[in-house]
Amino acid sequence: MYQPREQFHLQERSALDLAGATLSIERILGILRRQWPLIAAIVGGAFALVLVYLLTATPMYTANTRILMDTRQTQVLDKDTGVSNALIDPGFVDSQVEIITSDDLIRYVVRRMKLTEDPEFNGSDPGLIPAIIGRVIGLFGSDGPASKERIERGTVGAVQANLKVERLLTTYVLSASFRSRDPDKAAQITNEIADAYIVGALDAKYQSTKRASEWLQQRSAELREQATASDRAVQTFKSQNNIVGTSRGLMNEQQLTDVNTQLIQARAATSEAKARLDRIDGISDKDLAQPTVTDALNNPVITRLRAQYLDLSAQYSDWSTRYGKTHQASVNLANRMDELRKSIADEVKRIGDAYRSEYEIAKSRETSLEENLKNLVSQAGNTGQAQVKLRDLESAADTYRNLYNSFLEKQQQALQNQSFPISESRIISTAVKPDRKSSPKTVLSLVGALFGGLCFGLGAAFAREMLSDVLRSPGDVEDEIGVKCLGVLPAIGAKAMGLPRVRGSRSPDGGVDASGPLSRYVIDHPFSRYAETMRNIKVSIDLARLSREVKIIGIVSSLPKEGKTTVSANFAHLTAFTGKRVLLIDGDLHTRSLTKELDPTAKSGLLEALKNPQSVGHHIRRSAETGLDFLPSFAVTRMVNSADIMASKAMADLLALLRNEYDYIVIDLAPVMPVTDAKAISHLIDAYVYVIEWGRTTRTALQESMSSSEGIQKKVLGAVLNGANPKMLKRIEGYKGSHYNAYYVEGA
Repeated sequence: MYQPREQFHLQERSALDLAGATLSIERILGILRRQWPLIAAIVGGAFALVLVYLLTATPMYTANTRILMDTRQTQVLDKDTGVSNALIDPGFVDSQVEIITSDDLIRYVVRRMKLTEDPEFNGSDPGLIPAIIGRVIGLFGSDGPASKERIERGTVGAVQANLKVERLLTTYVLSASFRSRDPDKAAQITNEIADAYIVGALDAKYQSTKRASEWLQQRSAELREQATASDRAVQTFKSQNNIVGTSRGLMNEQQLTDVNTQLIQARAATSEAKARLDRIDGISDKDLAQPTVTDALNNPVITRLRAQYLDLSAQYSDWSTRYGKTHQASVNLANRMDELRKSIADEVKRIGDAYRSEYEIAKSRETSLEENLKNLVSQAGNTGQAQVKLRDLESAADTYRNLYNSFLEKQQQALQNQSFPISESRIISTAVKPDRKSSPKTVLSLVGALFGGLCFGLGAAFAREMLSDVLRSPGDVEDEIGVKCLGVLPAIGAKAMGLPRVRGSRSPDGGVDASGPLSRYVIDHPFSRYAETMRNIKVSIDLARLSREVKIIGIVSSLPKEGKTTVSANFAHLTAFTGKRVLLIDGDLHTRSLTKELDPTAKSGLLEALKNPQSVGHHIRRSAETGLDFLPSFAVTRMVNSADIMASKAMADLLALLRNEYDYIVIDLAPVMPVTDAKAISHLIDAYVYVIEWGRTTRTALQESMSSSEGIQKKVLGAVLNGANPKMLKRIEGYKGSHYNAYYVEGA
């Protein structure tokens, strides 16, 4: 029995739960079983399209050549460039790809090989499919016959469309591939494009070198004139400012240095002479006998007089001691000593006069040198101002001279490179005639069709399932409303054959349509799957009766035309056929479909029984074959208060009376969503069997109908899927094995 898990709010179920149910392995396998015809059809269609393509596509052949960007070839004349500097910027290699595919280079190849006359490239033989497309486009108007320029542009575009140039990984190698219908033509055009690229690179290098050489030559002549003019300006300025240079610098600077040196020496000599003079002048009379001046010591006259003076001084000391200082001999010696001292003083004075003369000369020379130095300093100041401008002139002259030398060297290098026919590129793999077609690739196309068809087929199948809002399996029912699915009833009668069912249509033998009356299908086909599913419903009800009283069983559905009436009739017939006392009531007071099916001539029924429950037996019809009792519904017009009637006390009294008479009371109730009859009588029903039309009833409708009545929710014993497509049902249940349906015998 259905047990509410929280409060049965189906619309508030989380997406995660739904996604979990949808993406389960069982769900996926179920989708594959149901939708394999769609997947097979899409795969077959993909194979068919690929086969048409393979049969109509023109075989193409691809030739390939490879070109190496090798800068070491251009390093031959450049002795200063090492291997480490020979690396190429990756952007340079990518630029060469654009050069090879450029319009100018391809136009050169087109003109050289006269490809404008080739039907493959000039558009005169485009192939089957392009021709059809071109004719369709031509219906909307044409620009008239194409001009030569237009044909050439179209040919260039066609060649570019078949040309593929790419860099191989991170190497300096370019791979150029060309596709053509003719393998020989593919190899020829590929090699021609490679040769045109090499020749174009050499010509571009020659032209750029030539232009550079001409510019360098012109610029070198200008720099030579500028350098000469700058040197001439330097010499003129030197002449105007009396600036004379020597090996040691400018002459005035050399003179100033020399005079300064001489002045320093003169000052030293003057100081020395003055010191000697001061020393001579500082000698006193008592020091004459002991002179300390160098020249006095070296003077022979003073030396001789001093020797005599010393002898007399020794003799005087002896005599004065012996005879006394007043002795005439002592006096004579003292006089002679005075004379000698005087002579020494005169000689010292003469030396002092010589010192004074030397001092005067030195001082005069010093003064002269100072005057000369002042003059030179004054001249050096004037020359220094001129030298500032001179240095600017010399700097400009050196700059122009260096530039001239540099440009002259570059000019010589450009002249050498101009006649040096080596570029950065060389062909390392020449294109050869391909021995097999490159497209279309048959095996790859078929494999791609298989995988592509599978992908699109699976995508379409899953999209069809995920976007579908209907239920097709017991698992869908249990996941959606949380009740047990009692079985899946296959479509029967005209519906099983895919024909519209016309109620009341009779066969020649008096039966209803081609398969007989649908209300007693279980009796006519007792070993069919339909009958066995009905038995499963009865067993489920019987098991529920073990734990509680289940006599009054309501058969309901969300919407009309879901087959609840047929289910009610067959279930009642099946149960009555087992020997049980069964009453089938037509409780749909709006359409009375069950009455029209089982007893269309009835003139009384449920409404009359409600007025007098004791007379219910007069309105009941019994089947002679199965023993089923049927209480029809009869009304001249549609009733407005049908819900009140179903919920009335009279209905409760009637059902209480019938409980004692029957083992099973089956009531065919009105649909839940359009009217409220089933909700109104829910308190009188012991259990509900919910009928859901297979592949038609939407989840939204089921959710809304179930959530609208709590009384129905609590009493739903189970649900049954009705009207399943037999063929698809076999696909869905393919996992059960080929012998699953061996026990079923479907009658005609």
